[in-house]
Amino acid sequence: MAAIKLAEGIYSVGVFNPNLRLFDIVMPTEYGTSYNAYLVKGEKTALIETVHLDFFDQYLANIKEVTPLEEIDYLIMNHNEPDHSGSVAKLMELIPNLKVVASQAGSLYLKNITNNKSLAVTVVKDGESIDLGGKTLSFINAPFLHWPDSMFTYVPENEALFSCDFLGSHYCETTMLDTSILPRYKAAYDSAMLGYYTAIFGPFKPYVLKGLEKLKDLSLAFVATSHGPVLTKEGFLPEVMEKYRVWSTSAVRETKQIPLFYCSAYGNTAQLAEAIASGIRETLPDAEVACYDLTEQNMGEMGALLNASDAFLVGSPTLNRDAVPPVWMLLAHIDAINIAKRPAALFGSYGWSGEACKNLRARLEGLKVNVYAEDFRVTFVPSEEELANAKAFGAAFAATLA
Repeated sequence: MAAIKLAEGIYSVGVFNPNLRLFDIVMPTEYGTSYNAYLVKGEKTALIETVHLDFFDQYLANIKEVTPLEEIDYLIMNHNEPDHSGSVAKLMELIPNLKVVASQAGSLYLKNITNNKSLAVTVVKDGESIDLGGKTLSFINAPFLHWPDSMFTYVPENEALFSCDFLGSHYCETTMLDTSILPRYKAAYDSAMLGYYTAIFGPFKPYVLKGLEKLKDLSLAFVATSHGPVLTKEGFLPEVMEKYRVWSTSAVRETKQIPLFYCSAYGNTAQLAEAIASGIRETLPDAEVACYDLTEQNMGEMGALLNASDAFLVGSPTLNRDAVPPVWMLLAHIDAINIAKRPAALFGSYGWSGEACKNLRARLEGLKVNVYAEDFRVTFVPSEEELANAKAFGAAFAATLA
């Protein structure tokens, strides 16, 4: 990737990683990604973020296409996750007088990331600015989008916003412009953008709405994100901002959504799920109650369903003194930030030891989930009496939700 001019005095100097297929351990990246960084040139010059350390040499080469290193005055760190801050220490070895700018939280993170407790960081507050001479860098606090340190940088002369991760996507577009994405690839971009939002900003929906509110009165010609193409007002920017607003606005439901998730080796835990669901339906006839065999479902969709639920139940047989792997995989999709106090209940069939429910309870209680006082367990095949008791268990759990 070479440097790309985006506007007068503004350049993209980041790097592409088209072959990346997994980001931050948990995010599939079918379309690769980019580690975006930018250069703003007035009478003085500012870099906006660095890149993943593995791509430092390419980043450096891109910068040098625009300006000599010794002419760079500022490094603006909107967000300090290592894919953006990983090259800060090496850059400062080459530009020792570089003035690093970040939020208060960002200054603390940078000192740990660079292993330099004496690192000089200029802390900026909401509404403050730096005059580059012909270009102004105005700072907007944007906490929890998606780290506590996050902020935006706005250049009014170009109506350009540097939003870091906000509004981005893991989609490697080599022109760096959304207007270059052909119509036949729009669905791929939309899919990548939704997956990115869900994984990164889904847990921070109230902050997304606050962030959008801060932008509503700004004139925006383009938004330069830290992953994916630059969003333009002629291109996808209005659409992406509206999607973020819709996805982050809580849907008003007139009925409770209560899914039951389970695995069942021989059908015994499945029988319990159906009996418990029957009891819930009798107590809450208007509720949306459904049973899901996790071995037949898309785990991402099941995780999203759990996170959107009003209450949920999890059932597992016991295998080698534990719950079975698909059930643990479901719990790995829990939005740990927003799940606290959510009502839940546990059930399962077992042979001789029966630790599944106990282990699941420990995990859910560790996440501050409000787990129902009793688990419903049976040994091997549930009898008619036990199925009736399972129905009563479902009714009793539902009564706590009424």
